Amino acid sequence: MLCPVRRGSASLLALGAALLIGPGAAAGTRLVTIRYTTPAALHGLDVKTRVEQLGIAEVATADLRTLRARRGIVWAQPAVLRRHLGGPRAPLTAVAGEWQYAATRADLVPARVRRAAARLTIAVIDTGADMSAPDLAAKRPVTYSAVSGGSVVTDTVGHGTFVASLAAGSPMQGIFAGFGGAAQLMIVQANSDANDFTDATEAAAIVWAVDHGAQIINLSLGGPETSQVEQAAIAYAARHGVLLVAAAGNGGENGDLTTYPAALVGANGLAVGASTSYGRRASFSTAAPYVSLLAPGVSVLGSLSSTAPNSGYPRASVAGRADGLFGYGTGTSYAAPQVAGAAALVWAANPRLTARQVAAVLEQTASGHGVRTPSSGYGVLDVAAAVAAAQGRPAPAPAGADTSSP
Repeated sequence: MLCPVRRGSASLLALGAALLIGPGAAAGTRLVTIRYTTPAALHGLDVKTRVEQLGIAEVATADLRTLRARRGIVWAQPAVLRRHLGGPRAPLTAVAGEWQYAATRADLVPARVRRAAARLTIAVIDTGADMSAPDLAAKRPVTYSAVSGGSVVTDTVGHGTFVASLAAGSPMQGIFAGFGGAAQLMIVQANSDANDFTDATEAAAIVWAVDHGAQIINLSLGGPETSQVEQAAIAYAARHGVLLVAAAGNGGENGDLTTYPAALVGANGLAVGASTSYGRRASFSTAAPYVSLLAPGVSVLGSLSSTAPNSGYPRASVAGRADGLFGYGTGTSYAAPQVAGAAALVWAANPRLTARQVAAVLEQTASGHGVRTPSSGYGVLDVAAAVAAAQGRPAPAPAGADTSSP
C-alpha cells in the first residue's frame, strides 16, 4: 500500500533566500528539510510537508542546532528555494503563431500515434493550472496540490497553465495544441501563493506523480542549488522507470549558472534548452554539458490562465477561437513541455521502450544527427524523426526535399 504525501494545513510563503514562514511567525523561524528514521522523530515538530516514501519532512524551526541533535534525525538542512523558469518577456518575433509545431515537425506525426498516446500520462509539476482553459478542461486532468493536500490547483501565476497546454493540451479546432497528442494530463501544484517552491514541495509533487501513474514528469522550475531531498526524489522517479524532463535554465547571458534539477536528470531524463525560430540556441538559454537538446523557447504559443495576471505574456488572437485565452511565452520553461509531449508520442509509437531509451531516441534524432555540442546538446527536437525511429522506419523527408528517383 502506498504511503501518502502529507502536507500541513498552514499556508506557506517563502520570502527570499531566508525562507521565513508567513506573517505572524516568530522571528528567525525558517523552513528546514530533515531526514528522519521513524515517525516518532517528528513528534512535537511543526511539520509542513512529509514525504513518507523518502523518510523526509519539511518543518518550521527557529533552532536548527537543536533540531539536528534530536534523536531520529539523520540530517537537517535549510530548505532550498525553487522558481519557475519562464524567461524575460521578449519582443514578438516575426513568425507564425504556432511556429513551434512546424519547427519541430510535430505536425508530421501520424494521427494514429497521437491517438495511441492516450495510454500515457504526463505530469506537470508547476504552479497549478486553470481548469477552465478549453484545451486543459477537455483532458479532464487528475489534479493534486502538494501544498494543501487537496485537489484544487488554482493557477494564480499563469506559468503552470501555459506549460500544461504545451505538454498535453487537447487539440481543438483552429489550434494544434499540446505536443503530447491524446496523452493524459496530470496537474501537480508545488508552489505556495506566489512563484515560490521549496525542494520539499518539489519532492512531494514528484513522489505523488510517480505513485499515481505518471510515466513522464515535466519540471519547468529550478534554482542554482540542489539538496539531498531533491536528489532523493529524482532517484525515486528513476527507480520507478519515470522519464523526467526539466528546463535547462535561463542563464545563458549570466554566466551559464548550473540549474537544478535539470543538472541531475542524466540518462534518466532530458534537460531542455530553448531554440529560436532560426534553429539556434536562444542567447538566454543556459549552455552546459548537462543540456540534452533544444526546443522552441522564444515567443511560443500557449494557453493563459484566467485566474492570473497575464502581463508577462503578450496576448495572441487565435483564428476560429472565441473561447480561451492565448499568448506567447519565452524561456526554457516552455521548451521542456514540448519535449515531454514528444516523449509521450515516442512511447506511444513503441511501448516496449524504457525511459532511458525514449530519451536516447529523442536525443539521437534531434537536428545534431547524433553529435552533441557543449552549448546545444544534440540539437533541436525533431518529433517526426523521433517517432519514426521508435517505429523502426525512415524519418519523413524535410519540407521541400526532392524524393524522386534519379
